Amino acid sequence: MRFFSILLLIGAAAAAAYVLGAQAGRSRYREIAHAARTFWNDPLVAKARDRAMKSAKKSTKKAAKEADKLKRRAIKAMG
Repeated sequence: MRFFSILLLIGAAAAAAYVLGAQAGRSRYREIAHAARTFWNDPLVAKARDRAMKSAKKSTKKAAKEADKLKRRAIKAMG
């Protein structure tokens, strides 16, 4: 019977710790999410995102042209 009482006490402590930790975790999650949204919507970050997208599109087009050139050269070499 003593073992059961100890086990029950440990279970109750674990449940309380879980509930308190979940509440603290939710609060911290909200803080982090707010900071991430603030950062993402910053005008300087938006400008950097636009520049990165333009650069990626330009590089993709360049790589596609080069791949097409190499494909044509390979087909020509095969016969």
